[in-house]
Amino acid sequence: MHRSGFINIIGHPNVGKSTLMNALVGERMSIITNKPQTTRHRIIGILSGEDFQMVLSDTPGVVEKPAYKMHQAMNSFVQSTFEDADLMLLVTDVLEEYKAGDQLLEQLRRQTSIPMFVVLNKIDLVDEEKLEQLKTFWAEQLPQAQVIPISALKKISTDLLLSTLKENLPEGPEYYPKDQLTDRPERFFMSEIVREKIMTLYHQEIPYATQVIIEEFKEDQTVGGKAIARISATIFVERDTQKSILIGKNGVSIKKLGMEARLDMEKFLEKKVFLELFVKVKDNWRNDDFFLKQFGYK
Repeated sequence: MHRSGFINIIGHPNVGKSTLMNALVGERMSIITNKPQTTRHRIIGILSGEDFQMVLSDTPGVVEKPAYKMHQAMNSFVQSTFEDADLMLLVTDVLEEYKAGDQLLEQLRRQTSIPMFVVLNKIDLVDEEKLEQLKTFWAEQLPQAQVIPISALKKISTDLLLSTLKENLPEGPEYYPKDQLTDRPERFFMSEIVREKIMTLYHQEIPYATQVIIEEFKEDQTVGGKAIARISATIFVERDTQKSILIGKNGVSIKKLGMEARLDMEKFLEKKVFLELFVKVKDNWRNDDFFLKQFGYK
């Protein structure tokens, strides 16, 4: 019997959803930083075996008070996971506190038809007594769900989680070729690498006011016969002051950004990369329907 299904990962920002996705798939699919709202799109990772296929979706963290149309679009990605899930994973961590009336929790309580799992992440940060208290808390909050404590970063009990998910998959077909790891093209991951470096190198509003578009992605043969990828990326910001900060004095900041992004691109593509970065200002793009559609939010 072949088992397959769509396993959707939801939760609040910064609880380790992307770390979990990467740990389960075994590839670097999603940006991981210590900043909230890092993931902006719904990203699919595919894990296949001879008798199973898991199609995992990493989603943005739920934005409780959307300030921009972009936030509304991010929340819509989360809502879509309730429509096509065979299994649902709520990722929380041992330090997170759910308040009374939490929107996500209330919605999950109403979902009684989808098999549900509470993935209690970062268990390496608490002792056994605290862990038992949290397991009891979640058993009371979502009695229809199975609670599975793990550490995605340390890969503690991730094998148990995988085997449990496999056992609960319905019988189904092969949705994607067995060697396919994601539904996203390489261009998408190149833009995410640049955005990840912006997240780690810049502070305050800069990471949240930027969007990266890959304008050109070509592969050439060098004289030595080795392939090289030529990539041109445009970074959109909302104000001239943000552009100045992104570039830095004498271009020092954007040079560092380009160097670190290029190195990660080369690891991802397993070939040399020639990278060009450009910065453009688009006022209030996070509320611009046309640009949001262009950037894949609609």
